[in-house]
Amino acid sequence: MSKIPQSLRYSDTHEWVEDLGDGRYRVGITDHAQALLGDLVYAEVPEVGKALQSGTVCGVLESVKAAADLYAPITGKVLERNEALNDSPQLLNEDPYETGWIMVVAAESAAFAELMDATAYATIAEA
Repeated sequence: MSKIPQSLRYSDTHEWVEDLGDGRYRVGITDHAQALLGDLVYAEVPEVGKALQSGTVCGVLESVKAAADLYAPITGKVLERNEALNDSPQLLNEDPYETGWIMVVAAESAAFAELMDATAYATIAEA
């Protein structure tokens, strides 16, 4: 069973979003997603300043099994990216909700509110 923190919101493409306040949101992939992908060996994440459109591809995650697209869970602008993933993409496997975060995005709170809560996400992650 995957770890699904109650305090986060989720997309149907298996990204999580954390409200940091002041219109800033931290984004990563879920525990379920990293388990499906297997051992991650490369993470291509959006550059700071890039405009994101919810539901569109914004990066690529590569594992020993396959490559998978990373989708923007909310519309906004990248403020920060986790540079540690350049040298240590396995952080996505080891700790997807803390050290394995992907980026921080400036976005409208309405976009965050539209995402699934943990209970709703659990129904698709465990299906």
